[in-house]
Amino acid sequence: MGRIADAFANAKNENRAALVIYLCAGDPDLRTTEDLVVAAAESGADVIELGVPFSDPTADGPAIQRASERSLAVGTTLAKVLDTVGAIRLRTDVPILLFGYYNPILSYGEQKVVEDAAARGADGFLVVDLPPEESDGLRLPASERGLDFVPLIAPTSGRDRIAKAAAAATSFIYYVSMTGVTGSKATDLASASERAGALQRELGRPVAIGFGVKTKEDVATVAPHVAGVVVGSAVVRAIEDAESSEAAVSAVRALVAELATGLIRQ
Repeated sequence: MGRIADAFANAKNENRAALVIYLCAGDPDLRTTEDLVVAAAESGADVIELGVPFSDPTADGPAIQRASERSLAVGTTLAKVLDTVGAIRLRTDVPILLFGYYNPILSYGEQKVVEDAAARGADGFLVVDLPPEESDGLRLPASERGLDFVPLIAPTSGRDRIAKAAAAATSFIYYVSMTGVTGSKATDLASASERAGALQRELGRPVAIGFGVKTKEDVATVAPHVAGVVVGSAVVRAIEDAESSEAAVSAVRALVAELATGLIRQ
């Protein structure tokens, strides 16, 4: 197993869900991103989704859209994100899942991004707009280098798409809790987590639920049903509201520690 699968297995052994924390690389800058990743890992994050900023983040709500804009404004590129992964890897072994959109990957080159990601210590890819049936160009070379491919399933996904996602998954499946964008308020997070849990039992693969999970109470609501919980927009807002890079690191450290207290299954 790779680092991501190990993290989920360790969480299961501790009778809790794994905590997956999203950070937008380059917000507020790439040097601070290193500190933010380390702080999140030290405070209870099991996996880091490291977002690659993109100018048209169609799956993301206002908070992550603004983070992407700030990151792009200071010159963040996919190449620089990969270099940052290498710097982070010198400081922590926390699993790093590169999260983003297909356009920057296509422009960079699928084989090249796999090689460079592996060389710098990344653990896998989650590409929001790359469906499993179109993913061979990235997924197959990634698998050859021991990198995970994490597919997404939505409430509207049909049986065929679910089956293809399960077949493509190498560590876990990401279940989108709603038909909306990140940061939206889930209409019924408890019901969404129960559906995700039913899929997890049916597919026999770990499932993590994201979109709409913001607080310790939200984490506690979904953790009994799934293998992992993803929190993104709340973390990004804490960074946005901080008055300095140092304050952002402190805010993320405190928030992740609080979120982690909701992971234990009763």
